[in-house]
Amino acid sequence: MWIGMTKRLIFVFLTLMSMSACGEYTYLQKSSDVEYKYDAAKAYYAEGRYGRACELLKNVLAPLKGTVYGEESLYLLAMANYKHRDYESAGNYFKKYYQSYPKGDYVEQARYYCGYMLYKQSPDARLDQHSTEEAIAEFQSFLDLYPGTRLKEQSQEMIFLLQDRLVEKEYLSAKLYYDMGSYVNSRAGGSNYDACVVTAQNALKDYPFASAERREELSILILRSKYQLAKQSVEDKREARFRDAIDEYYAFMNDFPESKYEKEARGILADAESIVKKKKLDISEKE
Repeated sequence: MWIGMTKRLIFVFLTLMSMSACGEYTYLQKSSDVEYKYDAAKAYYAEGRYGRACELLKNVLAPLKGTVYGEESLYLLAMANYKHRDYESAGNYFKKYYQSYPKGDYVEQARYYCGYMLYKQSPDARLDQHSTEEAIAEFQSFLDLYPGTRLKEQSQEMIFLLQDRLVEKEYLSAKLYYDMGSYVNSRAGGSNYDACVVTAQNALKDYPFASAERREELSILILRSKYQLAKQSVEDKREARFRDAIDEYYAFMNDFPESKYEKEARGILADAESIVKKKKLDISEKE
């Protein structure tokens, strides 16, 4: 029979304290007493010795499955890995927990932490963002299942931060296209300025809740690219493209009336309007 948990843990604490630091752990690893190992794992966890707690919990997970401590041991293993900063393993165990115990005592916390572990693994914006996308999906699923959760605010905040990371990746791609300039981009079927416009426009459409700062950065790239496209166009396309750049200027200033790029944008407008005006004069003189 399982004895009272509080008394059992006190006993384990005292036992661990009476053994040498190395000897205690070696003894526990070799022990076939599942109850004792589990209690020792909980004692290590309480002491903040998460690495040892993880190892012992992994050893007892299978034997405890189906017992009254099966659910608790799996959740504790996930938490121990989280505390040990092994976010990948922790995320896998949190997911295993809520899949194994969909009505368990810790299912709400497990779903939240599963998203949080993916959030912790979200890489720099220049790298592959698969875990970022997974984290967003996990948090959104969590909020759908628990709309009134006390963890709602922090979940939403992390979704916004993760989305900004995806927007950042798109911004870096768009900026790279712009920086590469007029070289032909075979993938985009045109110049890199074309690719920049398409990438930035898609980012603005796909991430409507991106930060104002990032939306401004994407928008000025579109204006710059359209202006450069017009400047480098063949003669029969120049006027239409400069008009497109002028329209883009007004859209930009309407969205960001106090933009830090206002001076640059006005310079683009002035040059575009002068070229369009000259084009009209040339046509009038020919007539």
